[in-house]
This record gives sequence, structure tokens and C-alpha cells, in this order.
Amino acid sequence: MKLQRTTLILVLLMLGLGGFVYFHEFYWKTQQEEIKNKQQQIFAFQADDVQSLAVKTKSATIILERNKNSERPKWRMTSPQQVPANDPIVSYLMDLLVKGESDRTIATPVNQLGDFGLTPPQATIDIKLKNQQNHQLLLGKADFNNRFLYAQVDPKPQPNGNVDVLLVSKDFGNAVNRELSEWQEIPNQGKSTPLPSLNLPTPPKK
Repeated sequence: MKLQRTTLILVLLMLGLGGFVYFHEFYWKTQQEEIKNKQQQIFAFQADDVQSLAVKTKSATIILERNKNSERPKWRMTSPQQVPANDPIVSYLMDLLVKGESDRTIATPVNQLGDFGLTPPQATIDIKLKNQQNHQLLLGKADFNNRFLYAQVDPKPQPNGNVDVLLVSKDFGNAVNRELSEWQEIPNQGKSTPLPSLNLPTPPKK
């Protein structure tokens, strides 16, 4: 009788271990694969396709256009000032737009967009391509884990009246929430300034 009870316990342990292995190897991995497969590019264009950007935050609206006159800088600010733009800063934002991904889309009624900080949005990025196509990215508040930002891409209501809300990297917030001076080209500090000539007395001739 004791042997049968021990055998039963061993069988139950084996079944439990088998269930754990099944859950880990099949169910958990399948879930991870589904999440991975859901990751998709936010936009399909390339950096060279972009003609201009308009970045609107609560503090300012920055309009940037590709510089046609020279290679450096690649970008010019046309509003609120007409000055050369800070290429690394613009390139950082451009890299996010081109390579950014979202792994989750939430179908949301229009009247609930305020819950995601999207009415009004925290920031808006309007993108104009060289082929005259236009795209828009609206940035909302951070999610409850403070890991992502809620966002809308080319907002358009669905037939059922819902809209898609995406989760995107918080780097977008860092890229657009900048002081005006950060968007402007930094003067080249590497050029040496010639020293003023010194009027030293001429040594007497011997």
C-alpha cells in the first residue's frame, strides 16, 4: 500500500513537471513569438524621403526644412527663427521616426482619447515627404508602467468609430521636448582664433 502511494506521488510529480515543461516550451514561447510578430514599423518611409518636419509642443512650434543650398547643415529651421538647425538633434528624431516600432495597438473610442493624453496631444510631429505625402504622429502621456508613450499615427476613425492608439518609445518625448536653442546649430568651437599681434620693441642692432 505504501509502495502504491509512493508511486502515485511520483506519477503526480512527473505530470506536474511535464505540465510545467509544456507551459514553458510551448505556451510561453508561443506568446513571446506573437508579441515579437506584432512589432511593426511606425512609418514606412526613409530619412532621405523627408522634406520637412513641424514639431509642435506646449511651449513652441519648430519648423525644419531640408537644406537645399549645402550639405552642411542638412537642415534649416524656418520658424520661429530662420537659422541653421542642429543636425545631430534632427537626426536623432529622424532615426526614431524611421526605425521606431510599436508592439501594441489599442482600439479606443474617440471620446476616451483624453485618458491617453491625446486630446490635446502632448506633442505633434507633422512630416512632409518629397513626394508631397503627409504623415502625422501624435504623442500622449506615458503608460501606467512609465515605459512607453501612448501615440496616434495618421489619426483616422475606423468604420466602428474607434481609433488606434499605439505604444511607442519614450525616446520620442526626449526628442521633441527641447529648448529652442537646442534645435539651432552649435557654432564651431574647434576653429582657433588668431592671437592679436604684439608690438614688441625691436632689438638694437650691434
